[in-house]
Amino acid sequence: MNKESATEPTAFEVTFTIGDVCYQYGFSMTQQRIISEHLLVYKAFKPQRWFERHFDAEHGEDLYEFGTGLKGAKHLWEGAPRPNALFLSMAVQLNSEALRPIFDWFALSLVIFNEQSQLNPHASIQMLKQPGGKQRMCDFLMAADIRIADIEVVTRQVQGQTVHLDMATGKTKLRNEEVEEHQFRFSHRTEGGDAVFDLMDESNGTRNLMFLAGPILDILKKGITLVVDDLDTSLHTLLLRQIVRLFHQPHANTNGAQLLFTTHDTSLLDAPDLFRRDQIWFVEKNMEQASSLVPLSDFSPRKNEALERGYLQGRYGGVPFLEHSTELTH
Repeated sequence: MNKESATEPTAFEVTFTIGDVCYQYGFSMTQQRIISEHLLVYKAFKPQRWFERHFDAEHGEDLYEFGTGLKGAKHLWEGAPRPNALFLSMAVQLNSEALRPIFDWFALSLVIFNEQSQLNPHASIQMLKQPGGKQRMCDFLMAADIRIADIEVVTRQVQGQTVHLDMATGKTKLRNEEVEEHQFRFSHRTEGGDAVFDLMDESNGTRNLMFLAGPILDILKKGITLVVDDLDTSLHTLLLRQIVRLFHQPHANTNGAQLLFTTHDTSLLDAPDLFRRDQIWFVEKNMEQASSLVPLSDFSPRKNEALERGYLQGRYGGVPFLEHSTELTH
């Protein structure tokens, strides 16, 4: 919200594990270029610095420092990245086997749903095509009190446009070609009779759950990470709690899948045996309109404290500043 911040780099850092190895990867960037990039690898208590990249503004070039833990054609890789490209991605394109697992974690083991990357039916369609996948989907919906007896996917070829990314130049191209179009048919059976609904005949909540079911079941099976913005959208509170509990149940989450989500459903704070205190974080906005994350554990709440009431009273922060009166003008 000020001129100085607008020109400063934005920094990102992620710490994650693959097997028994912990990785700490981060970079900073402006709208024009990558300013810095680094990777730390914890194979033991002391981290190994595999690489560090810094932009030397005086000479207009990237400078690299490599650790002994990173094997491969490092001198070839350091000359490859464009100013706005990451060393990690370019080295993997040039066949770095050591960096491939880190790149694949971001590409394959991190699933994000938000306004820019919205829920789509692809994962659910793929699951419906797998042996036993349809039954798993129906069982999932049945457990959510959505009584769908059968799901059919009708696929046909139609003319459409596809986007192709040229990895060498970073440019995208639109192509006119045949694409697959999928239509859902949901069978409902009751004592009074049967009916078949199209996707748009179902409620928004059922559609959201349908699109969530495939990714959730797949993520639980593979043990990867799901990030969802506003998970409670069009979902009943009890249904939302059940989804969270799936990730806590050892028999359902056999490979350590992780769920990270935002919500405005404050009733989750007092849901019995749903969260540990260190799993709850509040987004606190200051008077400069800058947001920060604050863990509930910082406030040391009592064991049986009414968390929802305390939160709504402003005890932990993270609540909006509301005016006591509002004047309407015409």
